[in-house]
Amino acid sequence: MATKKTATTADIFEFPAFDMTKMADGYREMADKSVNQTKETYAKVKAAAEDATKAMEATLENAQAGTVELSLKAIDAARGNVEHSLSHMEALLGVKSVAQMIELQTSFFRKQAEMMVDQTKIMQEAARKVAEDVSKPTKTVAEKTMNEIKVA
Repeated sequence: MATKKTATTADIFEFPAFDMTKMADGYREMADKSVNQTKETYAKVKAAAEDATKAMEATLENAQAGTVELSLKAIDAARGNVEHSLSHMEALLGVKSVAQMIELQTSFFRKQAEMMVDQTKIMQEAARKVAEDVSKPTKTVAEKTMNEIKVA
């Protein structure tokens, strides 16, 4: 007949035997891995922050240079307008008839409109160039960072 082993109360409440050194080694490995990952992440974040700082510095330098360039273009445009207006005033002082005055005024307005169109094109091109120059460092860093994130 089959014998049935009955469990004693001591067997039921007995703690399982396990090796504490194995558990400590597991925790140590997990802690070492966590520390290494933290160091790697910190290095990446630090490099990204340094790149962002350099990009901001370059952006501000480009913005300052662009502002100077746009200001010089505006001064040139104003100078051209003033010179044209003064030469027109001189010409008006020598007018002998109403027809001559109307002809001078018509040519003045035509030339003024042409100058305004040219000046607008010059300012638009300069503003476009400045915008590109200002955004270039930030764009480069952002693309670099996004590529690094995709790789990771």
